[in-house]
Amino acid sequence: MSVLLQSNRPIATAISTLIVLAAMAPPGAYSQEHEREIEGVVRAADTSRPLAGVQVSVLGVGRFAITHGDGSFHVAVPAQGTYTVRAERLGYATLEREVAVGSSVSIVILELSESALQLDGLVITGALSERSADDALRPVSVLNAEELQRRLGTTVAATLSSEPGLSVTTMGPATARPVVRGLSGDRLLVLEDGARVVDLSNTGSDHATALDPTSARRIEVVRGPGAILYGSNALGGVINVIRDEIPSQVPHHPTGSVTLQGRSVNGGGNAAAQIQIPLNEHVPLRAEVSVRSAGDLATPLGHLLNTGLDSWNVGVGTSWVGDRGFIGASLLAFRNDYGIPGGFVGGHADGVRIESERNSAKLRAQLRPEQSLFSSIQADASYTYFKNTEIEPPDILGTLFERETASFDVLARHDAWGPFSAGAVGGRAAWESFGFAGGLFTPDSERLSGGVFAFQEVDVETVRFEVGVRYDRIQTEPLRPDPDSDIGNVRTRGFGAFSGSIGMLVNAADGLTLGASASRAFRTPDVNELYSEGPHLAAYSFEVGNPSLNEEVGTGFDVFARVHSDRVHAELTGFLNEISGFVFGRETGELSRTRLPIYQFFGEDARFVGFEGGLDWVVAGALKVESTLSYVRGTIRGTDEPLPLIPPLQIQGALAYEPSDWFARAEVKAVEEQDRVGEFETRTDGYTVFDLSGGVRMTVGGRLNTITATLNNVTNEEYRNHLSRVKEIMPEAGRGVTLTYRIVF
Repeated sequence: MSVLLQSNRPIATAISTLIVLAAMAPPGAYSQEHEREIEGVVRAADTSRPLAGVQVSVLGVGRFAITHGDGSFHVAVPAQGTYTVRAERLGYATLEREVAVGSSVSIVILELSESALQLDGLVITGALSERSADDALRPVSVLNAEELQRRLGTTVAATLSSEPGLSVTTMGPATARPVVRGLSGDRLLVLEDGARVVDLSNTGSDHATALDPTSARRIEVVRGPGAILYGSNALGGVINVIRDEIPSQVPHHPTGSVTLQGRSVNGGGNAAAQIQIPLNEHVPLRAEVSVRSAGDLATPLGHLLNTGLDSWNVGVGTSWVGDRGFIGASLLAFRNDYGIPGGFVGGHADGVRIESERNSAKLRAQLRPEQSLFSSIQADASYTYFKNTEIEPPDILGTLFERETASFDVLARHDAWGPFSAGAVGGRAAWESFGFAGGLFTPDSERLSGGVFAFQEVDVETVRFEVGVRYDRIQTEPLRPDPDSDIGNVRTRGFGAFSGSIGMLVNAADGLTLGASASRAFRTPDVNELYSEGPHLAAYSFEVGNPSLNEEVGTGFDVFARVHSDRVHAELTGFLNEISGFVFGRETGELSRTRLPIYQFFGEDARFVGFEGGLDWVVAGALKVESTLSYVRGTIRGTDEPLPLIPPLQIQGALAYEPSDWFARAEVKAVEEQDRVGEFETRTDGYTVFDLSGGVRMTVGGRLNTITATLNNVTNEEYRNHLSRVKEIMPEAGRGVTLTYRIVF
C-alpha cells in the first residue's frame, strides 16, 4: 500500500486529508436543527446495545443517515406527514416502521434482531420509487454496505461476478466488463447515479469501464430487457452504480467512508475516501477521491505480463436543498492507464499500453410541487469528454478514440392519477461526437438521439400491473461520407422505433411472490459496427463495419417466483429473448495484410434462452447456506448455429457462519465446460474454484469499522474463462489474499 500512495502523492494527500476530517469530526459536529426531522436510536433487540453503522432510510424521499456509536441518527424530511423508516445492517433483520412527523422533531427507537439472512435491500433502478427487491417487478440484485465490501473487485464487473445471471468478459483484469444473460456492450446499460457512463467499453474487448466501484454506496442490477426509464438499448439489463455525486440532502453531521484494500495476486492496492459535509442548513458539500495501482497478474503458470494498471478518480459536488427540492452540480475527473497483454496473432509480443481519461460535469434539479399533477419533476444535464489512446512499443501511437457527449433528461413522477396508482413520463435528448485517429480509417461521426416515454403502474388488491412505452429516434452521420468505400456505402443512417414493456407481480400467498413480464426493446448499431475500417491495435483485430446494418429488435419474456420467510429467501427466473438483426463481430478466418484476424459485423436473428436463481437459507442460528446458478443458450435462429462468446452453466455455493459482529465463509464456484461454440471459436474446459473469507465488525470511536480477509483460489487451480481472450495465453488468477478495511461514519 505504501508503493500505491508514493506513486500518487497528490491523491494520497487528498485521501489523508479526508481521513483526518473524518477522524476529527465528532458525531455532533456541524449539526443543524431542522423543524421537520426524524431523530432516533437504533439498538440490538436482545441486549439493547446501541448499533453503529446502521443505514436508516426514509422511503419515498431519498434521504438516509448512518448511525453513530451511540446508535443515534437524524434525518430531515421535506414536509409533515407519515413516513416509512427502514433500518438495515448486515447481521440483523431489516426493520421498517411507520413514523408520523409533525412540526417538531419526531423521536423513534428501532430495535434490530440478529439474523444471518441477508436481504437485497432497497431498489431505485427501473422503479418509480424506493422499494424492496422482493417488491420489484423484474429480477434484481443489490450490493450495499458490507456486502459490497466483501465482493469489491478491481472493476464493476469483477465486483458483480457472483450475482445470478452475470459473467465477466476480459482481455486482461483491467478490462473486465459485465455480461448479463449473454449480452454485453451497449445492450447492457451501465449507469452512475442513474446517468449513463460515457466511455468506450461497449465498443471493444480492450476498453475498460471508466468507473471505479470503490466509492460506490451501493450497486443495483436489473436483469432482462424493458428498462423504459433509461433508454431503448437495454436489451440485457441495467447496472446502476450509486455514489450520490450530487447530494440531495443536507446531512446532520459529516458522513462518509474510507476504504483501503490490498491484493497479493497482483501486488496492488487501492484507497478511496468520500465525505459529505453540511456547510449550512441548505448547502451540503461532497468530495471523493480514489487511487488504484496494480502489477502484473499472477497465474498458476506464471505472470500475465503487461496487465498492470494505475488509475485515480477525483470528484466534488454540491447543491442547494430546500423543503421542496434541490438543485446541484458535480465535477469528476477519472484517469486509467493499463496494459493489454501480448502474444496474440498479429499482436506485439510485449503488448500494448492504453491511456484513458474521462472528465464530466453534471447538473441535477428536482422539484416536489405542493399542488400539482406531478409529485416530483427532475431534470439532468451532463457533458462528458472521453479519450482513449493505444500505444505500441516503444512509444508509438497506434489508435486514438475520442468521444464527447452532451445530454439532457427530464423525468416527472406522479402518485395516484385516474386508474394509475403511480407513474412517470419523461424524455431524453443527446448529442455525441466520435473521433478516430492512428491506424483506423473509421470516419469521424456524430450521433443525435431523442426519446420520450411513459411508464405507469396499477394496483388491484394483491396484484400490481406495470406498463411502459417509449419512442426513440437516432441519427448517425459520418463526417466523411463515401459511397464507394471498401466496406460499402458509408452514409448517414437514421433509425426510429417504439419500445415497450408490460409486467405483473402477484402476492400469491404469504411469503410467495410470482411475476411475469414481456418487453420489446430496440437498439441501433453503434458507430464502430457501421463504419469501422482498419486495425484496432489493442484488440488485435482488423474490424470491418457494415453501413447497411439494420436496427436490432428484441422481444423478451421473463417469469419468476420468489419465496421469503424468516429463514429462507429464494428466487428462480426463466427467460427468453428473441433478437432480430442481432449484430456481432464474426471472425472470418482470414488475416489482414498486417496479419491481424479479420472480424466483420453481421446482423443475424438470434435467440437467448436460459434460467437463473439464488438461495439464502439459514439452517440454524447464524449458520446458513447460499447458492446461485446461471445458464444461457445463444443460437443463430436461421442456421441453429451457436452464437460466439456465450457463458457456460455456472453454479456457486457458500457455507457461512455469520453472527452480528463477525463472519466466516467457504465458497465454491463450479463452471461447466463450454463446447457449444461459434465458428472459429475454441472450446473451454470446466473448472471448480474454492475461496475462503472472514471478517469482523467493530465500533471504534463511535464509527463502524469492518475488516475483511479473503483467500481466493485456495487450491491454485489452473482455469480459463470462456469469455476471456487471454485464455489462449494464460489461465485466470492464481491463489491470492485480499485484505479490505472500511470505516463508515
